Amino acid sequence: MKKITTLVLSLVMFGMTAMAGGLLHNTNQHIAFVRMMARGASHEIDGVFTNPAGLAFMDHEGWTLSLNIQSASQSRDALTTFPLFPESDHTRLYHGDTQAPVVPSLYGAYMRDRWTFSGFFGFTGGGGKCSFTNGLPVFDAGIMAGIYSQTANLAQALAANPATAPILNDPRVAGLLPLTADKYSINSAMKGRQYIYGLQLGATYKVLDWMSAYAGARMNYFDGNYNGFVKVQPTPELATTVQQIAIAYPEFAPTLNTLVNQNGEMANIDLDCSQTGWGITPIIGVDLVWKGFTLAAKYEFKTNLNIENDTKTATAEPAAFEAALDDYKHGVNTPNDLPAVFYAALGYEFIPNKLRATVEYHYYDDKHAEMAHDKQKALRHGTHEVLGGVEWDINKTFTVSCGVQNTDYGLADGYQTHTSFACDSYSIGFGGAVNLSEKMKLNVGYFWTTYKDYERSETNYFGTTLPGSDTYSRTNKVFGAGIDFKF
Repeated sequence: MKKITTLVLSLVMFGMTAMAGGLLHNTNQHIAFVRMMARGASHEIDGVFTNPAGLAFMDHEGWTLSLNIQSASQSRDALTTFPLFPESDHTRLYHGDTQAPVVPSLYGAYMRDRWTFSGFFGFTGGGGKCSFTNGLPVFDAGIMAGIYSQTANLAQALAANPATAPILNDPRVAGLLPLTADKYSINSAMKGRQYIYGLQLGATYKVLDWMSAYAGARMNYFDGNYNGFVKVQPTPELATTVQQIAIAYPEFAPTLNTLVNQNGEMANIDLDCSQTGWGITPIIGVDLVWKGFTLAAKYEFKTNLNIENDTKTATAEPAAFEAALDDYKHGVNTPNDLPAVFYAALGYEFIPNKLRATVEYHYYDDKHAEMAHDKQKALRHGTHEVLGGVEWDINKTFTVSCGVQNTDYGLADGYQTHTSFACDSYSIGFGGAVNLSEKMKLNVGYFWTTYKDYERSETNYFGTTLPGSDTYSRTNKVFGAGIDFKF
C-alpha cells in the first residue's frame, strides 16, 4: 500500500481549466468575445475587461452597462492502459463532466470628457463543477498495484517461513496470492467546484486625442470544494476465505486484518475539503488610434494567491493512507498564483463604422506562477495564444462577427494529472448583435473548442513500478447572450 499513498493526493488536485484563455484564466467574459474572439482593440463596453484603455474612445458619454450570461459544457476523458486492468486489452475509458450552466458577468463604465471610470464583476477563473462518477485511473491503477505488491510480498513471506509455509498449500489459499483485480472491487468518485470571483475597478484617461492610458486592479476571491471517496471491498468469496483462514490459523489473523479490516473493507478514504483565498491583480493598459488603426496593450501583474483548507472530513484506512491527506488537513495553505499576462492587439477599420478586423496575441507567464507541488516547473514554456476576428455591421440594426483562437500551453508530462490536465486547442466563435434601440444592444454568440489529444506513457506509472499510458481528450461548448445599456 505504501506505493500508492501519494496517489491519493490526486483526489483533490482538481484544477478546472478556464473556458477560454490560459491555464488559470477565463477570458470569455463578454458575449462580444464569444462571437468574435479577438476583442483586444475594442472601443465598446466589453473593453472594460479586454481593452480598458480603449474606453476613452467609446462613442457615448455618461453611463454604459452590460449584463452577460453564458452556459458552458465540458468533458474530460482519459483512455488508460495498465497491465493489471482485467479487461482483455487492459484499457479503460474514464469520463468526467464539467457543467457551468449560468456564468454571469457585469460591466459598467462612466465617461466624462477625458476620464472614464469602469468596473467589472465575473468569474475570472475556474467557473464550473466537475464530477468523475466512475473514479479515475490514478486510483484504480495505484490500488491494484499496491494490493498486488502487498499480497505478493505476503506470499513470499509465508513461503520463506517453515511455520507458515503450509498455509500456501491449503486449498482455500492455493492460487489466491497475489490478489488480482477480479478478487475485489474499487468504488471511487470525485466531485469538485472551483470558482475565482473577480471584481475590477479602474480609470482611463485620454492623454492625447490619439492616445489613452489605464490603471486599475482586480480583487480575486477563490472558492472551492472537493468531495470524494475511495472504497475497496473484497468479493464475497474472498471475504469468506479470509474469515476461514483466520479461524483455521489464528496466529495469522493479525496479518489478515491488515488486508481486510473488521468492516470487511480493504481500504476506505473519505474527503470533504473546502478552500478559500484571495489576491490582488494590478492592471495597466494603453491604447493608440491613428487613421483607422488601433494598437492596444494590457499587462496584468502576477497575483500571489494562497488558498486555505476548511476541512470537514479527511480520514483514511488503513493507516498507510493517512499521510496522503496531510496537505488537505484543516488550516493548511496551498499556493495557487495567477500568472502575469500580456495582451497586445492590432485592429483596423477597412470600412469606417462598417467592417473591422483584429489580430491579437496573449502571453501567460505560467512558469513563474507558483502552483501546488511546484508543477509549474514542468511546463516547457508559458501559454501562447493567437486570436483573430472580423466584425461587419450589415446595417444600423444588425451586426455579425466570427473569430478564431489558437492556444499552446507548453505542456509536459510532469504537469498533467488525471484531475487537472490541459490540451492544446483552437476555438471558433460566431454570432451577432442587434441594436434594439439607440441605447440598447443585444449580443448572442456561440463557440466551441477542438482539442489536440495529449498522450503520455511511463515505465513506472504514477509510482506503481508497472508501465502505463494515458490519452487525454477534452470537449468544450459555450453559448451566451447579453445586453448593453447606454444612459
